[in-house]
Parts: sequence; C-alpha cells; structure tokens
Amino acid sequence: MTNSRFRAVEQASLREAVVAEAPAEATSEYFGCNVFNRSAMRKYLAEDTRRKIYESSEQGKTLDRETAEQVAAGMKRWAMDMGATHYTHWFQPLTGGTAEKHDSFAEPYGKGQAIEKFTGKLLCQQEPDASSFPNGGLRATFEARGYTAWDPSSPAFVIGDTLCIPTVFVSFSGEALDYKAPLLKSEIAVAKATEDLLRYFGIKNDRVISYLGWEQEYFLVDSALYAQRPDLIMAERTLLGHNFARNQQLEDHYFGSIPARVLEFMRDLEFESYKLGIPLKARHNEVAPNQFECAPVYERANLAIDHNLLLMALMKKVAERHGFKVLFHEKPYAGVNGSGKHCNWSVGTESGIGLMSPGKTDKENLMFLMMVANTLKAVYDHNGLLKALVMSASNAHRLGANEAPPAIISSFLGSQVHEAFEQLLNSSDMVKLKDKRGYSLGIPQVPELLIDNTDRNRTSPFAFTGNRFEYRAVGSSANCSNAVTMLNTALAQQLTEFKKAVDARIAKGCTAVQAILDETRETYRSCRDICFDGNGYSDEWKKEAKRRGLDCETSTPVVYDHLFSPETIKLYGDMGVMSETELKARQETAWEMYSKKIDIEANILSDLTMNHVLPVATRYQSILLDNVAKMKEIFNGKDFDSVASGEIENIKEIALHMSDARRLVAEMEEACAKALAAPDERKKAVIFHDKVTKYLDEIRVHVDALEMIVDDEMWPLPKYRELLFIR
Repeated sequence: MTNSRFRAVEQASLREAVVAEAPAEATSEYFGCNVFNRSAMRKYLAEDTRRKIYESSEQGKTLDRETAEQVAAGMKRWAMDMGATHYTHWFQPLTGGTAEKHDSFAEPYGKGQAIEKFTGKLLCQQEPDASSFPNGGLRATFEARGYTAWDPSSPAFVIGDTLCIPTVFVSFSGEALDYKAPLLKSEIAVAKATEDLLRYFGIKNDRVISYLGWEQEYFLVDSALYAQRPDLIMAERTLLGHNFARNQQLEDHYFGSIPARVLEFMRDLEFESYKLGIPLKARHNEVAPNQFECAPVYERANLAIDHNLLLMALMKKVAERHGFKVLFHEKPYAGVNGSGKHCNWSVGTESGIGLMSPGKTDKENLMFLMMVANTLKAVYDHNGLLKALVMSASNAHRLGANEAPPAIISSFLGSQVHEAFEQLLNSSDMVKLKDKRGYSLGIPQVPELLIDNTDRNRTSPFAFTGNRFEYRAVGSSANCSNAVTMLNTALAQQLTEFKKAVDARIAKGCTAVQAILDETRETYRSCRDICFDGNGYSDEWKKEAKRRGLDCETSTPVVYDHLFSPETIKLYGDMGVMSETELKARQETAWEMYSKKIDIEANILSDLTMNHVLPVATRYQSILLDNVAKMKEIFNGKDFDSVASGEIENIKEIALHMSDARRLVAEMEEACAKALAAPDERKKAVIFHDKVTKYLDEIRVHVDALEMIVDDEMWPLPKYRELLFIR
C-alpha cells in the first residue's frame, strides 16, 4: 500500500464516527414523527378535512380546492413546528432517482417585512423545467414546461428544514415524465379487474391493493479509499482491479457477524428511517465482502417505492457520517456477487385477504389458484417486456452471472403448488392443497419445524414464495416502479380477459364456480412453459427456454425493443396506464441512458489507463531496465542469462501489456466516436453494446495483469484487498 493510501485508511480509522444517538424510548414512541401521518393530521386538521383526505388517498376521490387550502394550512403549521422553513415537491423523474426544488415559506409582506405562506395551489401543483430531465423527446428546450402534482396517497414528510411533498411529474400536455404516475394508474387498473372477479366469490366493497416488500442490497466502501478511485466516483463501479486471493469463496461473510463500524451505521440508518415512517425490519451481511442488505415490512406498493427511494438517499447521507460511501451499482466489483433489489409483489384486499395465499376452504383455494394462474399467464405473455424493464447497462453485468437470476424470465412454483396445478389439468374437480407439514430433526430439545408449501430457488427470476411472487431480477440501483407497474398492468389485462371467458361459460349454463375452475385450468395449460423449477444457470435450460419460445436475448439495447412492441402498446393502452407517446419516450430514454453510461465508462477507463496506469508501469519498467543494465556490468555470459532472465521476462511482459492496452484504448475511442455519430438512439446503443463494451473487458485484462507485476508501492489506485474489507 502506498504511503498516501495508508495515511488515508489510518485517518479514516482514527476519525470518530458521528452517530445520531437514538432516544431511550421504544421505537414505537418516535416512529413516523417526521411524517404528516394520521396522528399529525388529528392535531392540525379539522375532522371533515381529515375525512376528505382519507377518502382521497384510500378511495381515489379528487380533493376540491377548498379542502386543499385547509390541508395546506395545517401542513404548513405542522412543518414549521417541526422546524421547516422550506417546502419542495418530491418526484421521481426518469433518471431513476428523485428530484426536488426547495422554495421558502417566507414571502415579502408590507414594507420590509415577511410572512410565511403556503397555499392549496402551491401544495397541489408546481412547475419544474421538464426539458432538463430525461424525457425521450417529449420536451425540448424551447418547450420546457412541466408540472408536478400532489399525490395524497403518500404522506408528506420533513427532512432537515424542508417539507417534502410526494408528487407525480407530467409534461405540459399531460404525458407522464416519471415513474409514479403510471404506477398509480396501474394500481387502479389491477384493483378494478380483480374486484370485478371477486364478486363471484361474494366479496364486494373490499378494495384491492398491490403490495410490495423490497430487499435492498448494497456495498459499503471506506470514504478515503473511494475518493482515490475515479471509476467509483464517476461510474460507481471498478473498471479495473485484480481480484485478490480471498474474496467470498470461504462463504463466511453471508449472515456473519456484522462489523462494529457497519453496525453503528445500520443503527443510525434505522433511527433516521423510523422517524420517516420507513418500517425497516431486517439487516444482515450479504454474500460478498462489504455487501449488506436491509428489508422492510410489506406496504402498499406506491408507498413502499417512495420509502425505498427515500431510504437510498438517506443511506448516502448517513454513510457520510460514518466515513463510508454507499454503492448501489449492481456490479461494483468483478469476481464477487453483485447487488439486486428483490421485489416481493402480491395483491390483496384492504380487509386483509391475501389473494396469493393458499386458503383453508375450497373457495379460498380456488381464488388462490385463479390469481396464480393468471399471474403466470401475464408473465408468460409479456416475459420479454418484464425483462426489458429491469435491464440496464449496470444490471446487465449481474443478470445471468451465476449469482443472480438468468436473463430469461421463468417462474418457480415449488413442488406442492406445481403438483396442484398438474392435478387440476387432469381433473374436472377442485384439487386439494396440502397444509404445512411438520418436520422433526430428531433432536428432543429442538421444536418441530413447519415446512412451507414451497422451497426457494435462487436461480428463478420470478419465484412463488408462499404468499407472493419474488421478482429477483430488479437491480439494486433501480426504481422498482417499472417492474411493479408492469406486473399490475399485465395482471389487470389478463384478469379482464379471464372474466370475459368466465362470463361466456356462465352464459352457456355453467355455474360460476365451475366456470372459474375450468378457465383457471385452461389458463394454466396455456402458460405452462413459463414454469421451471430447475437450475436456471444451466446451459440445458437456455436451450430448453429457447425451445419454449421464451425471450433469450441478452443484448440490453435489443431487449429494449419490447418497450414499444405492438403487444406492449396494446397492454398499456387497453389498461389506460400509458399512451403510445409515453411508451415511445421511455424506450428512447432507455437507449439514451444506456449509451451515455457506456460512453462515460469508456472515457473513464481511457483516462485511468493512459494517465494513471501506463505512466506508473513505464516508471517501474525503467527501474527494471536500469537494474538489468547494472546486472550486466557485474555478470557475464551464462551467469547473466541465468540471474537476469526473470527481470527481462517482466520487462517484456510489461511492454506487451502496455502496447496492447494503448492499442485497445485507441480502438475503443474510435468505436465510441462511431457510436456517437449513429443516426438514431437505437443504433447508437447497439453499437455501444456490440463494439464498445468488449473493449472495457479487454483493456481490463491488460491493466489487471500490470497490477500484478508493478511494485505495490507504486500502484496509483487502492486495490481490491483494501476496498473489499472494512477496517
């Protein structure tokens, strides 16, 4: 380790972490204290105003302007009592993160005075510059107007001195420029389609909700070391670096004892999260060194996604206090596992009926089989689209890498549920679902285990896990709205078609129960090819998946073709979730973002290679050359050949790697120039994928080889052995 790197680590380890001290009282005493929730509303809003806002958030009723004025007045008083001096509309542009513009409550009043002002109009609507965000051509610089509009279903909150109001973001002509607006529309669509079917089961006036429980994986790296890695700073992943002797092969980090310094970070994060109403429940070490995970209790999908984005921003701030940087990139380090954001998605009713949970009666189990079969059919019909919505320049490194789900969408059901469906295919009667069974370990002091109705398959992208589907292909840096919106929309469309088929059977004299049972059987029969319980990493499955007609494409830009296919246009259009214009804009944005990220990585690697690595390698080579020259003065003939052969081989190897690296960098820069000159975004992205990304790997081979030859004291960048282990 170089002296400067040693001093950086030493200073980081000596620095006293600034830890927010949690209060002595129980978490329940301060949970949600920074949120304008029902408890706060009872103190600051009149009963009639509260009733109307509850109806708006829970039943989708539109708030009138007078009520908005009353809410704004109460919200302002609460926020100011919390120490807020500013407010912002907090929204989710197509960057994948969040955005906010802060405005002061204070406005000039009279002569040289000011008054705090916040009206219903300011609460409901603001006007950011829409052309400055990714928009796929919907907004140009000369037509930049866009609007943010308040979402009452997600409560406002205070961070620091700012009142944050969750909003949707739309263009001047009403097209969605964010992730939240389509998500909310998809929730309406799936609720209506499901509620229509539930009437056959005698369930009425019970609102259907889509639920989400995400699992956020992430890496931590020491801030001092991070600051010396330009690739981590600008690309959030290491574009070079030799994998050292020990990484995750001992399998000792997963669920291991959490390092003390990391545990302090986690405690601080949980404290700050609880104040904002984020219900974090689990924390643990993940598989790779310096990789960790946190997960909350399940919530309504819209609120869960808001909480995930808020948590990601919060994690970065809290990490700074502890001398860490958080990495959300799906593959920040080569040779170790990457990070995902598993989305545990389900549909249920407001009264608590889990529609994807096996029941205790034939009626409940018929509902369960109906919902699962229709979900499988929705995923089968749109498996390419579901993959396209999670593919990215960063997630492409993770998918299919024998550590995460393959880039082929299939569904794991588990033996019991799979067996129930197979029985249904061969019977006209209702099948019996097995209850949980006991399992004795043969150790008297250990209680009997209850075995779930499904095992787990970590190679399955879309696995049924007992009462929900776990979509494991979502990347750790992603906004999971994309996947949830699609699942809601596809299920809504499929349930709508399913009801038409059931009604047709009933019209021919079939009973409702028999019609639903028969149609469930045929629905499952039509999509059996999406079900696969085996090893998703195997070459045999890749061949079998292709035979089944599943999308096996691995090129990210080509996969994006699904974002604007006729089937996708019909899906989102029929369900009223997104228009053709909005879908095309998202496809253009996806190609554009892919190209930009690969271009940035290529430029970073070029700079690191030419300005950091090769000059150091040249200096070390000069040292070796000087040493060989001096050895030649001392030794003659065979003696010289014997003692200097190793040094000479090193000199030659350095020269070859340097020559190849220079050549490849020049070729990569030329390929980038050709890509940037392409006539449209798709062609540009395809060239970056086909012609540029290979150079990122090829150049790295030579640079990593030089890292293993050049004197460690001279190497200009922190190495994996330093980055991957917390000190």
